[in-house]
Amino acid sequence: MGDGFGFTEGPVWEPAGTLLVSDETKNAIYRLYPDGHRDELIQLGDPDGNTFDREHRLIVTASVLRAIIRLSPDMKSYTVLADRYKGQRLNSPNDVTLGPEGAIYFTDPTLDLVKGEKQEIPFQGVYRLDAKGDLTLLTDEIHQPNGLAFSPDGKFLYVDDTAQKNIHRYRLHNGVLSDGMVFADENVPGARGVPDGMKTDTRGNLYVTGPGGVWVWSAAGKHLGTILLPHQPANLTWGGPKNSVLYLTAGSFVYTLPTKTKGHLSYPARAVRP
Repeated sequence: MGDGFGFTEGPVWEPAGTLLVSDETKNAIYRLYPDGHRDELIQLGDPDGNTFDREHRLIVTASVLRAIIRLSPDMKSYTVLADRYKGQRLNSPNDVTLGPEGAIYFTDPTLDLVKGEKQEIPFQGVYRLDAKGDLTLLTDEIHQPNGLAFSPDGKFLYVDDTAQKNIHRYRLHNGVLSDGMVFADENVPGARGVPDGMKTDTRGNLYVTGPGGVWVWSAAGKHLGTILLPHQPANLTWGGPKNSVLYLTAGSFVYTLPTKTKGHLSYPARAVRP
């Protein structure tokens, strides 16, 4: 779908038929059109993960800002939603998704902590940000939490660990995690790539970018196979008219991959008005 970028991340599908991607190297968010045209929407400090909230506003993890931000409807300005936990600056927020109840869930590893800046929080966490702006730490037991995704029924949260190259699964109830376990392992000695972005399909299968391509796991934790790609992917999302196309960011490239399944997206296709 596109090339010539710096390092692409955070793909998110728009119902109008366009795709938004972050370019960490060029510090920008782009809108990509099916004909190959692209527009630069905004310059940001190392934008990474993206999702929409229930009002269809773009939520972004901005690593250099060490913050979770929300873009304005015209995507020309932003509001900081969270940049501190108990008075200490976040590390470098990485990936973000919308919870089944509308809260924002994100990971905060030290992977993109700006060189020379101090780590203030003594751990790498997974957080929940509710509509009132209250920030809650969900877990600090993962070494380097990165990608995260919900099961289609909203009962489970998956979080991968870039350092340990595995995937954790938690039961979610009323915004609280329990029954944490190592769900799957993508540790391949000598292989390039680590677990990063992830999404689920409507059947509950989990798609995780990892060594060599996209690893597909059943809801029971069985490795169903790996989709091999010419370039190492970092993140992915579902889109297309029937939500059956995988859009993958891989270095300077953005790929499209039609599938025979239907993807699950955590955010609504249109704004949900109260």
